[in-house]
Amino acid sequence: MSKHHKHHDKGRSVKVTCAVITVSDTRNKETDKSGKLIHELLESKNHQVNMYEIIPDDKETIAGTVEKAINNETIQAVIVNGGTGISYRDVTIESVQPLLDKELPGFGELFRYLSYEYDIGSSSMMSRAIGGVANHRIVFAMPGSSGAVKLAMEKLILPELGHTVVEINKDLKNAKDEE
Repeated sequence: MSKHHKHHDKGRSVKVTCAVITVSDTRNKETDKSGKLIHELLESKNHQVNMYEIIPDDKETIAGTVEKAINNETIQAVIVNGGTGISYRDVTIESVQPLLDKELPGFGELFRYLSYEYDIGSSSMMSRAIGGVANHRIVFAMPGSSGAVKLAMEKLILPELGHTVVEINKDLKNAKDEE
């Protein structure tokens, strides 16, 4: 069996505990369609949501909430939606990026490509979606529209979520022993 194949199977059955963070000045738990969608899609693949928050487009609040998530023992993945565009109130990327130990440029690149192809055409260049690793947690920040969320979740995040967690953790135990 090829290494690639084994990895994939390993990742597929991993149950990941997640934080879902919606960044919006206007949405609440009743009207947060995208947050609900993320929730449902995660649970449909047997992942678990241990934290769900809706917070305003405010740099300190976003950074503080993501930090709380990446320092939570019960959370392995943080999925943020909203505030990734170019308007004045869009500060999710500025808030999340400094927290990342490693960036995953491929997430943003592939997301924009898929958005261009399947969702919004050339407007996709205004998306600053980002992925990376922060404190040994996988972190994704994507736009708040349900089209964008559905696309990012179904085509990129769900197929690789377990795999990313396996990769992040595979040599951690040894590293901790050496410390």
